[in-house]
Amino acid sequence: MLKSCFTTAIISLAILFVPVSQAAEPIVIKFAHVVAEDTPKGKGALLFKKLVEERLAGQVKVEVYPNSTLVGDADEMQALLDNKVQMLAPSLSKFDKYTKQLQVFDLPFLFDDAEAVARFQRREKSRELLRSMIPHGIYGLAYWNNGLKQLSATKALHTPEDANGLAFRIQSSAVIEAQFNAVQAKGVRLPFAEAFKALQSGQVQGAENPWSNIASQNMHTVQPFITESNHGVLNYMLITNGTFWNSLTFAMRSELEGIILEVTQAVNKEAEALNRRDRDRILASGTSKLVTLSPEERDAWRQKMVPVWKSFEEEIGADVIRAALTVNRRH
Repeated sequence: MLKSCFTTAIISLAILFVPVSQAAEPIVIKFAHVVAEDTPKGKGALLFKKLVEERLAGQVKVEVYPNSTLVGDADEMQALLDNKVQMLAPSLSKFDKYTKQLQVFDLPFLFDDAEAVARFQRREKSRELLRSMIPHGIYGLAYWNNGLKQLSATKALHTPEDANGLAFRIQSSAVIEAQFNAVQAKGVRLPFAEAFKALQSGQVQGAENPWSNIASQNMHTVQPFITESNHGVLNYMLITNGTFWNSLTFAMRSELEGIILEVTQAVNKEAEALNRRDRDRILASGTSKLVTLSPEERDAWRQKMVPVWKSFEEEIGADVIRAALTVNRRH
């Protein structure tokens, strides 16, 4: 009996001195993007990192790679599918290979203003689009807005005819290419990181960007005219690798979804403020002259580009386009 008690005591003592196994390594989320850190997307990525590492400390680590430092425009989608990066926020124009429906956001003069875009994103049809790429392994998490697009060029663009013969840097989008074809201009597909050099060298004579993107890349220094056209939107979709996302526990996904909602609200609010600030900053610099369209001039641009809607109606879906149009005040 004494021997048994002694043995038990030795075993118990030994257990106390067994080294505790190392804690599991945190899950790493590599978040790559192609813009500067002082843009809405760049700030959103950093806020996401901050909140995740505060609320899931020791469980999840976020590594942010801005300005194409890890992967560039041309390679980021494949990197996500290969799980080399776990989170991206590409422009919606990047997704036509996986779903044609998201091209609705590229249609020119479809939305009256930024508020109309926000209303559409809250509609059920828009929420369905977030999940439209699941069969391809891409899981949509949220829409991050970057603002309405303006036309910059080496000449003043008052009418559609003023764009005739000019080359514009565009994203890889058939809709945007058709948009410029509609006004007898040429769309040149180039990665965002190459846009400034292309404008500086004269390879292209114009571009379309929100004010914040123009400022962050100093495009206004090589674009003497900016037409405040508000003709389209440059929005992003925050996405993740579907397999990676589903490998997380339900509790972890729920926490991340809550953080993403909070960050999305901050990103979209920041985009509005940043575009107002950068518009004022660019105009104050004196490098670019602002071209303000009269109602008649704006309508002339719109009438030239509305046929683009019809040419992509079958691909995108008439129901998706109708749902987008109904958020405008004129409807």
